[in-house]
Amino acid sequence: MNQNQLPLTVGILIFDQVEVLDVAGPFEVFSVTRLNEERRRQESSPFQILLISERKGQVSAVGGLRFTPDVTIEDCPALDLLIVPGGWGTRKEVKNNTLLKWIADRATKTRLTASVCTGSSLLGKAGLLEGREATTHWRTFDFLRDAAPTATIREDLLFTLDDPIFTSAGVSAGIDLALRIVSHFFGTRIGQATACQMEYPYPHNDQRRGDT
Repeated sequence: MNQNQLPLTVGILIFDQVEVLDVAGPFEVFSVTRLNEERRRQESSPFQILLISERKGQVSAVGGLRFTPDVTIEDCPALDLLIVPGGWGTRKEVKNNTLLKWIADRATKTRLTASVCTGSSLLGKAGLLEGREATTHWRTFDFLRDAAPTATIREDLLFTLDDPIFTSAGVSAGIDLALRIVSHFFGTRIGQATACQMEYPYPHNDQRRGDT
């Protein structure tokens, strides 16, 4: 990628009762990414990360952790990548037409739009999963089917990479997806180095882990 195009701007959506790790996992991946491991201390990430909310003010996540948005949907700058996380709050937000319209509009202007967990149901309600493969947390396949009736729900996969719309399974799967996004933009070597820095296994394949 042309260095003049960096940093890539990542927007992570936040809303009341968002799942903490759906936000913090991808945030960690993108923030620790480096293009030159030997200059990790001297150089910054090729990603610039913004937290985006519908309104100003702190957002209370699942468990009570509070996130402070950098921008709102009204003043959000251009994004290269939009991450839509999940959490209990998605049950309310799938009925939020203002937010759904914003997601749909932004998806037409980003290089990639990706979801974690039940964030895929927001993508579905926004009309972004029609005829696509998608996945979500193993407990919420029916929720996704209701939101995206024409999508092919992959219960066997940890993530789907149907460019330019990516989806992932629940909670920690957002880390796996974010690592694959790093590789998508900068190559597998950089993705693997990022995983190594985090002491997290790099997802070499898209298969779910263990029994569900």
